[in-house]
Amino acid sequence: MPLALSTGQVLDVVLAAFLVAVGLALVYAFWWLGALLGQLRRTVRNAERELLPVLTKAGGTIDRVNAQLDKVDEMTSSAVVAVGAVERAVRAVSSVVAAPVQSLAGLAAGLRHGVSSYRTHHDLDEALRTARDAAARRVADLAEELGEAGRPPGPPDASAF
Repeated sequence: MPLALSTGQVLDVVLAAFLVAVGLALVYAFWWLGALLGQLRRTVRNAERELLPVLTKAGGTIDRVNAQLDKVDEMTSSAVVAVGAVERAVRAVSSVVAAPVQSLAGLAAGLRHGVSSYRTHHDLDEALRTARDAAARRVADLAEELGEAGRPPGPPDASAF
């Protein structure tokens, strides 16, 4: 029997060899893919074993921090209430003290200006009028100062420049 092969038979042999080579290459690739997946499975298992306790501890820590923040919120609320009570007390005391202080300041300013006017002009009517005007100005100025002291600071007045 002669070894004469036709072109079709040679192509069949070449194709068979190619398919065997592809099969071996696929077996090799799947073997490495299996090894990779096995390593990935071990990594995930180890990470799960190590991370779950950490996450559990973190959750407990967050719960404790939230509890402390709730306590701080209560303290802040109490401080706000206390500051409000102190503010009301200061306002009550200042409103009780303000009127007599204004009257005394007006009286002092009136006496000073009245006496000064009398010494200068030797006219009692002029001295009394000057005293009343000075007393009224001082009472108004003091009322304005006390009113501004109770207000929060605002933008500067443009007319002051």
